[in-house]
Amino acid sequence: MKNICILGSTGSIGRNSLEVIANFPGEFRVTYLSTNQNIELLQKQIQRFGPRGVAVQDKSSAAALKQVTNGALSVYAGEQGLEELIDREDIDIVISSLVGFAGLKPTLRAIKRGKTIALANKETLVVAGEIITRMIKEHGATLIPVDSEHSAILQCLLGEDPASIAKLILTASGGPFLGLQKSEFSRVTVEEALRHPKWRMGNKISIDSATLMNKGLEVIEAHWLFHLPPEKIEVLIHPQSIIHSMVEFVDGSVKAQLGMPDMKIPIQYALTYPARAASVYGRVNFSDLKEMTFLKPDFAKFECLGLAYEAIKRGGTAPAVLNAANEIAVDLFLQKKIGFDRIPGLIRDAMQHVPVTDSPSLDDIFLADRSAREFALGLGRRV
Repeated sequence: MKNICILGSTGSIGRNSLEVIANFPGEFRVTYLSTNQNIELLQKQIQRFGPRGVAVQDKSSAAALKQVTNGALSVYAGEQGLEELIDREDIDIVISSLVGFAGLKPTLRAIKRGKTIALANKETLVVAGEIITRMIKEHGATLIPVDSEHSAILQCLLGEDPASIAKLILTASGGPFLGLQKSEFSRVTVEEALRHPKWRMGNKISIDSATLMNKGLEVIEAHWLFHLPPEKIEVLIHPQSIIHSMVEFVDGSVKAQLGMPDMKIPIQYALTYPARAASVYGRVNFSDLKEMTFLKPDFAKFECLGLAYEAIKRGGTAPAVLNAANEIAVDLFLQKKIGFDRIPGLIRDAMQHVPVTDSPSLDDIFLADRSAREFALGLGRRV
């Protein structure tokens, strides 16, 4: 029986993770959960799964939950409370599914405790990949990717010699605006951008998918996970989302991992890795699959993808600047304070004006994050 801690249990990945765990009552136990402030949903999760403790980032929400639960379980409050929860010895796997830069500190804490981490928070590796990979070795932690693309690559590489890899091919659905002209981006609404054709996700990642920034962040994440330079990591548009990623080898062979577009599949694989377990999820019916198409991404149309490649090639704190500016730009768009077409320009301006530090410390990364946010917010107010 493995004890599971889910960071961000009320989000999309967290909810899917709980559904996976519910299918294996004899193998996994939900031990700890965390949320920012959605205590209404958290209470339902507590009633269903009976965790030993929960962490609530918002302290007033944590206080309200303590009153409701009346000491029936441990309630940890704020950032310090989340660290106390992660420090618990009765945790075998931490599912890190917090959104954005906010996932960095908790993931670092889990690494320092030598935990097995099922990583769904790609921003952690984007902003601090060099530090994270070094700390994993130092503390004997294990990192297993949950993103469907990186899970696919992990599966394709099992048993292969790293020296035989020619390139990685990350597939992308193309998002809701694959068929839209760039000139029409200024008229895109928030509701349209949130309407992903294949995946049901949270607001932030849905907007990132619409701009293809999500794929850019995945390129950076793949660089650190699989230790390949960006020129050996390619993005390919695959609207059907059946092939989740591929690996091309030096002899010309290509391995692909296929499956239905359902996040529960890579979540389950991360929890059972390296074994596989039977599941009840949908299967690909190849006789019903009319076509699988592939397109090169249009870098002029989806500028955010090119910005991500620029950031990883620049190195240092450049990816942290990219990520911070993107988080602000997405938030401003969701608040309808800037247009969809303004997102890449705001990020580019931040990358051009916020100083970049080479071989950064964690303090340098946090400084770059703050500086980029302040700069992007300033630009957003002037729009």
